[in-house]
Amino acid sequence: MSSTTDPFHPDLGPGTDATPPAHARVHLVRGADLSADTAQTSGMSRREAVSGRTVGSHKLWTGETHVAPATNSGDHHHGEAETSIYVVSGRPRFVFHDGTGEVVLQTEPGDYVFVPPYVPHREENPDPDNPAVVVISRSTQEGIVVNLPALTPLTDPETAP
Repeated sequence: MSSTTDPFHPDLGPGTDATPPAHARVHLVRGADLSADTAQTSGMSRREAVSGRTVGSHKLWTGETHVAPATNSGDHHHGEAETSIYVVSGRPRFVFHDGTGEVVLQTEPGDYVFVPPYVPHREENPDPDNPAVVVISRSTQEGIVVNLPALTPLTDPETAP
């Protein structure tokens, strides 16, 4: 394998001793090193992997959420962030209010869920024996969480707080 100087980053070519700054290198975050030092919602545990705080991300937050057996999260939304969810294990339900009543999306491992900005929702794990684990990515570098007293419909996404 040949090694050449990167024309966009000549200071990172062969023979340089410089350690690239955080924004110019690939980061590894081990599963065992995920941090619970992030915004939380009752009934679930969020663990932060990739964020502005952990790796210097500018536009992305990624982590895991664990919902214990027979547990529901509190109602919440994620502010301006778009949220992508991948179901790793369990069969969590995602619940939101469409203006006429609660809508329940039943998932299974391998499914993906998209939550638009400001949409109030909650996660439910009806399984009495097994936790539900999902991987979450958001379009902001920090884990925005706004906990709510109740699940209500999003009235106007253009004017959401």
